[in-house]
Amino acid sequence: MRAVDYPRWIRGRLDGETVVDSKRAKLLYFEGRKLPVYGFPPEDVRLDAVPTDAVTRHDDILQVDFGALDEWLEEDQPQLGHPPDVFHRIDVRPTSRHLRVSIRGRVVAETTRAHALFETGLPVRWYIPREDVVADLEPSDHRTVCAYKGYATHFDVAGEGAVAWSYPNPLHDGSPIRDLIAFYDERVEVEIDGEAQAQPETQWSAVRSG
Repeated sequence: MRAVDYPRWIRGRLDGETVVDSKRAKLLYFEGRKLPVYGFPPEDVRLDAVPTDAVTRHDDILQVDFGALDEWLEEDQPQLGHPPDVFHRIDVRPTSRHLRVSIRGRVVAETTRAHALFETGLPVRWYIPREDVVADLEPSDHRTVCAYKGYATHFDVAGEGAVAWSYPNPLHDGSPIRDLIAFYDERVEVEIDGEAQAQPETQWSAVRSG
């Protein structure tokens, strides 16, 4: 286990009560686990109010299961999904590259006004203005949450379920992609400047609506 000092005010709430309150938090990294977890001094955790099976002790640090509480705050901002990784970042850059997206040979989007989102450890995601998407965007029940960008709404496109998404109210790091449309490159055909791109193999290769 690797513990990294995390000088942010962290609070966790359960049933309307603050049960974790710490300005001495750490991020704990474990071999074989991609995402970090929060760790706290025992004095900063209300052990009488946190479910016993949500707490793991590592010497003098208590790990509290993120999903066991109703809400987490970093300073005064809600933290979504999981604790952020200090070694993970996203960068968004506007690009004039000619981007074409097709589904089973049918062009569904074409633009020279995309934004490229570079995120540590993930494929580049291309965010496209809605007016450059030429196929209908049918709302999907599929929902996802990203600790860095916020809640995403998904769309069925050209008969492919939940193949596109958008962030209508992104977190600060994702503000440049507000309301733009991205497609899972794993499940569409993408050409950039006339060159076909390989489909990456990721956990989202088989995402479907619902």
